[in-house]
Parts: sequence; structure tokens; C-alpha cells
Amino acid sequence: MNENDLIYDWNVVDYEFNRNPSNHPHEIWFDDETLRDGLQSPSARNPTIEEKIELLSYMERLGIQKVDLGLPGAGPFHVNHIDAMLSQIVENDYQIRPGCAVRTVIGDIEPLVDLQAKHEMQIQASAFLGTSPIRQFAENWTMERILSTAEEAVSFAVDNDIPVMFVTEDTTRSKPDEIKAVYTRAIELGADRICVCDTCGHVTPNGVKQLLHFIQDEVIPDAGVKRRDIEVNWHGHQDRGLGVANNLAAAEAGADVIHGTALGIGERAGNAPLDQTLVNLSLMGVIDNDLTLLNEYMLKAHEYVEVALPRNYPVFGEDAFETGTGVHASAVIKAMKKGDHWLADRVYSGVPAQDYGLEQVIRIGHMSGRSNIIWWLEQHGHQPSDELIAHLFEVAKSQRRLMTDEEVEAAVASFQSS
Repeated sequence: MNENDLIYDWNVVDYEFNRNPSNHPHEIWFDDETLRDGLQSPSARNPTIEEKIELLSYMERLGIQKVDLGLPGAGPFHVNHIDAMLSQIVENDYQIRPGCAVRTVIGDIEPLVDLQAKHEMQIQASAFLGTSPIRQFAENWTMERILSTAEEAVSFAVDNDIPVMFVTEDTTRSKPDEIKAVYTRAIELGADRICVCDTCGHVTPNGVKQLLHFIQDEVIPDAGVKRRDIEVNWHGHQDRGLGVANNLAAAEAGADVIHGTALGIGERAGNAPLDQTLVNLSLMGVIDNDLTLLNEYMLKAHEYVEVALPRNYPVFGEDAFETGTGVHASAVIKAMKKGDHWLADRVYSGVPAQDYGLEQVIRIGHMSGRSNIIWWLEQHGHQPSDELIAHLFEVAKSQRRLMTDEEVEAAVASFQSS
């Protein structure tokens, strides 16, 4: 039996992921914002520098191409952390490309001049500035002020050989003519990277595609440059729970770099989850990164940032590949007994656990069948006699939730001592 014959994939009906390499500066890349935007989560703890370096090493091993190391304008403490991570990148010959978020203020960009000179490597200045009418109204800004602020910051960075990614905050609620004006000016001044932002988590997948098509079909050509000479970044948030869907829509619409954070940590409801984005683009065949370390990275991020990891979080939550339901467990067990890990990973799961450093787990509870109990006993070195199975079946049915391994072991010991 051909494995592909076992799953009819409706996802690919009348669907094709089209990307003309000649129109882009590079293949689809990812920018990990965990150590900057992610730490704006109200629940986040700022990791130690040693912990940040460990998280950075996971990004490198996972093949993530870009990283935001922090906000130097936040003060010397943050500059010192950025400095240490840059040393890690240089000393270990990492391929990941560093960047820092900066306001469109010269004082924020100045530390990058010194850091570039010290480490002899380029550091992207991700210069952000709000453009939406609602932000302009709240701040009493005019477009003239926005343009002059952008001009001063971008010119200073370019004059000091700092690569600029010009970031328009709240792009998804900004007027087309104003988006066009500010991006055009930034590109004219030498910014070769722009970032389209859903800062408030407002947009839907259709909005993502409409906006990115406008940027690529009108803004960039009218600025007098070719599409392949401008790196288009997409940065999304989770306020409507659409972060991953919007990241996929951005990739489909032609974005060159997709932003996100580990476990979707970030301000308010968080940023678009980078981990789920990687999993989905991997399953779609768009990327071929080895993601077997992704679970380790997520667990470390959870430990060091101390933002909750719900048990039912997709792929990396404790419950993601566990089942105590009789019918489901029976199917998984039958696949396991065939010695077919491919089958066991897919018969009751849309995500293959082993691809992400995980495995299927069978547990015992009030909805379990005999197959759960027999499998658990065999895997834990117990002889599954009819009497022991009957005892555990009765114990399991009296539970209000799945039993822990320790609770099952205690039930086995109780039976054996009686």
C-alpha cells in the first residue's frame, strides 16, 4: 500500500503554492521576535543572558534566518544583552542574521553604529513608525511629520552603513496613499527592506493578501525599484486568533520574511506563533527545515520566559499527542503493533509527532477501553493478566480524568498486594 493512498488530501484540491524566485530577493525566511516583541507579553519574564543565548542557539539549529535581539533604546541593560548575543553569533559563526528594533529616532540607532563596528557585522535596524489614521489622531501627528521623522532616521542609518527595514506600525488599518507615501520615501532613501504590520491583530487572511498585493503591485514598482530588490516582511498578531492563518496567507501572497514568536508570546493576546507557522509550512511542503528540535525550543522558551503553555496548545502542549479514548487509542495501538510509525502518527492526528521530536502517548481514563490498558501494561513492564486488566478497567471507569502513570502504577501495586 502506498502511504499517499491512505490520506485523501482536500487541502491540495485546486490549490498550488506559486512563487517565482526571480521576483524575490531570497526564498521564504523567518524572523524570530521571541527575544524582543515576545518579551512585551504582560506575563513574560526577561530571561537571563545565558538563557537568551541558549534560545538563540535553538533558532540557529532550526535554520531560522533572522532574529530580533532587542530594543537598544530601552537602555544599557538591553544593549549589554544584545552585545553578548552578537558575540555568540560571531564566535560560533552562526548563519542567523541579527537585527534590533528601533524607534525612528537617531538615539535608538546610534548604539547599532558602535555594535556593528565592534562585531564587524551588519545589524538590521528595524525602524518602526505608526501610520494609521487612528494612531495619527491619538498622537496629533501629521503625514508631514511622519515623513520627516522617517527621513531623518533612515538617512542616519543608511549614512552609517546600517541596513534598514522600515516598519509601518498598524499597516493593516492605514490608508493606501499614506502607506505608499511613507514606503516610497523610505525606499528612495535607501531602505531595501520593508515590514508590513498587523500591529493590533485586526486583519483577516483576505486583508493580508489584498494589502501585500497592493505593496508589491503598486507601491514597489511606483517607487522605481524592482520587486526582487526589496525584501517584504510580514509581522502579525493574535488578537483575533488569526496569527497563523495570516502568516500562511502572507507566504502565499509573496512575503519574503514571516515574523513570529515562540508559543505566540507577545503583547496582549500575543504575536503570531512562529512554531505553528513552521509546522504548517512544513506540512504544506513549502519549507524543508529539520524541525525535530522545535519541541525542545518551545519547552525552553516556556521555561525561560515563564509564559503559560496550555496543555492543549497545538503540537507542543502536553495533550497534543496523548489519548485515553478507547476507539482512538485502539487505532493508534494497532498501527504501532504493525511497527508502522508513519501510520501511528497519522491515523488519529493531522500532525506527525515524530517530525517535531515527539511521539504518540496512550493513557488510561474513564473513556478508555481494554486496548489502552493492555498497551500501557506492556509498555511499562507488567504482564496484562485478565484479572489485572479487569481491575484497572474498573478503577479507570471511576476516574473523572485521565490517570497519571504514577496513579496507574499505584493501582497495579494495590492489586498485586491484595
